[in-house]
Formats: sequence, C-alpha cells, structure tokens
Amino acid sequence: MDSENRLSYSGLLKNHFGLIAAAYLAVFTGNLGQSFFIGLFRTDISEYLNISAGEFGSIYAVITMISGFLVMHFGPKIDWIAPRRYVLSVLIVLTIGVLMLTLSPWWGLCIFGLGLQRLCGQGLMTHFGSTLAGREFSTNRGKALGLVTLGMPTGEIILPPIIALMAVSFSWQQVWWSILAVLIGLWVLLILFVDWPPAPRQKHEHKQRKDAGPSPTRDLRFWLLLPLLMVLPITLTGIFIYQAQMTKDLLASPTTYALALTGLGIARFPGALLGGRWIDEYGATTLAKLYLIPFALALLIAATIGGDAGIWILMLGAGTALGMSSPIGDTLLVRLWGRDHLGQVRSLKSAFLVFSTGIAPAFLGFMIDAGVSFQSILLGMLTFLVIAWILAQGPIREAHNSPNN
Repeated sequence: MDSENRLSYSGLLKNHFGLIAAAYLAVFTGNLGQSFFIGLFRTDISEYLNISAGEFGSIYAVITMISGFLVMHFGPKIDWIAPRRYVLSVLIVLTIGVLMLTLSPWWGLCIFGLGLQRLCGQGLMTHFGSTLAGREFSTNRGKALGLVTLGMPTGEIILPPIIALMAVSFSWQQVWWSILAVLIGLWVLLILFVDWPPAPRQKHEHKQRKDAGPSPTRDLRFWLLLPLLMVLPITLTGIFIYQAQMTKDLLASPTTYALALTGLGIARFPGALLGGRWIDEYGATTLAKLYLIPFALALLIAATIGGDAGIWILMLGAGTALGMSSPIGDTLLVRLWGRDHLGQVRSLKSAFLVFSTGIAPAFLGFMIDAGVSFQSILLGMLTFLVIAWILAQGPIREAHNSPNN
C-alpha cells in the first residue's frame, strides 16, 4: 500500500491520513488499559469493590500476567483477519470490559471487566496500531510508526488533566463512560470511511502454512534481540514504581519528579518524530545501535550527580530514547521476519514485555529491602542496557542484510 516515494510527515498524512489516523487512534485507545490510566481510578475502584490497596495490587498483577498469555493467542490473528474486523472486535470487547467494571454489582464480573480492559487496551489495541503501521508501509515505515506511537504519550499528557477536571462534576464511572463514548464516536467514523487494507494472509493460507511460518521462540535471533526491545520498559517500570525511594536516595524533590515525568512524555514527541525520519533516511539498523545512548548517559549522570538535576536528566533521556524505541523495534521485526508475520512476532514480544514488567518491580523490591541504594540500582540498569546492546548486535547485522522490507 505504501508509495515507493519517500514522503515528508505532511505528505504522509496527506496521502495516507485514514490509515495513520486508525493506527494512531488504536494506540491512543490503548491508554484505557494502561497502568497510568487505571491508576488514576485505583482508589475509586478499590472502594467500589471494597478491597484494600494490597488486594488490588495482587489482583492487578494476576490479570496482567493472564493478559500477556492471551495476547500471544489473539495477537497473531491480525495476520489473517481483516484489520477493520479485528479492531471492531477488540473495540467491542473493550467496551464490554468498561461496562462490566463500572456497572456490575458482582465483584467477580468487575475484575473480569478490568482484565478485558488490560487485554484489549494495553495489549491488543496498542499491538494493532503498531502492527498495522509497521506492515502497511515500507519506504516511509519509520515516519508512520513515529506518528502512530505518539498516541500513547498524547494520552499520558492530556488524559490526567481532563480526568481531574471531569472528576469535579462527575462520578468516576461517568468519566469512564464519557471518554469511551468519544472514542467510540471517532472509531465509527474511521470504520465507516477509511479505505482499510486487507489482511496479508487468508485464513486457509494460515492453516496450510502454519507449520511453515516463523517460530520466533525457536530462533536464537529473537532471544538475542528481546533484551534490547525490553530494556526501556523494564527499567522504567522499576523507576516509576519506586520513584519515592529513588527521589529519597538521590536527594531530589518529589515535586521535581512529577514535573520531570511530564517532561518525559513531552520528550517522546521529538524522539518519535526524529527517530521515524532517521529510520527512513539512515535505516533502522543504524538507529538501533545508537538510540539508547541518551538513556545510557542519563542513567550514568543521574547515578553520579543525583539531585533534582539528575532526575530531570534521567527523565528527558528516557523520554527521548522511548520515543524512538517502538518504531525501531517494530522495523527490526519486519526486517527479520517479514510483514506477513508481524502480528505473530510482535504479539510474542508484547507478551514477554508484559511478563517482564510484572517481574521487574518484585526483583527491585527485594533489592531495596536488602538495602541496595538507588544509585547502585541505576548503575545496574546501565549494565543491563549494555549487555542487551551487545547481545543484539548479531540480529541487527542480519536485519541490515535482510531482503524483507
């Protein structure tokens, strides 16, 4: 579907606005299942279900792990189910999840609804948007993915103040319904009027070629590349969860952290837009060797100097690298395993990501309980980053020489 001509961002939006809008809205809609969004309603949900904060955390961890397994099952189906039908199905299930959580008088159904939101929001909607953009563009893939991935930081920046304003006049359930209603309205327009592409494979082809398709978990390249794709989410999950301990050990202000967190979201925009353009100009394999440098330097500086300045440098470095990470990672997956199988390979990456981000807080919690300072933890994160970078060099070289586009 992608034109052979290299386009600017404005040209890309002009020529492929519908497809970019659909993929972007999918990533933005995925915010309804992200931890930051659900966390804004954690107290309300706990009171509604009459459970403690600890019980909520345990339940949340379990449904997150389950959703990771389910993404491995439902994610690959985008390779042979038409995109419009796929996203419509996910949207319907996400809506059912919201309604179950906000309306059901039964505790079990509320938790089930929350699980559907995690699966369809954090899992399948985000997976759909990135997969659609990654496989439908070739020459302009980097810029397309750069635009699409902005859906998540856009939600992180605009949704909290909107929710805070609405919470003054509406109940938490009404806030959920209002946001969902706006998103459904936008989806109806896109589903009806966008020229949707077909699935790259047909269902009967999938059945016939099931054994012939890629098996990333049996491919050493996948395991060597996986740490590089997960290093940012894993380390940032630990930083977000234990930010109180980090600011204490680095002698920084919690207020500074809150402001710097907004800076992280803003820094993702130039990271994604510049990274997307550079992928198309210089290649994803070149960027894959370089994009973690801002975060690596930020970890080293924050651990060394600490203070408010260290927190700001850490968040801005993380945001810049995070903005580039998804376009680079998805482009590498296409180069190594081909566009027709991107849904299958990317769903495996997403599932392992969910598992790892669930385990990381527990691991860091043990380290903190053992008296390890956060300066040492940041240096440990830097060591993990360097090891992940070294392991990925082989797959990156193969991606550079791959005929897949």
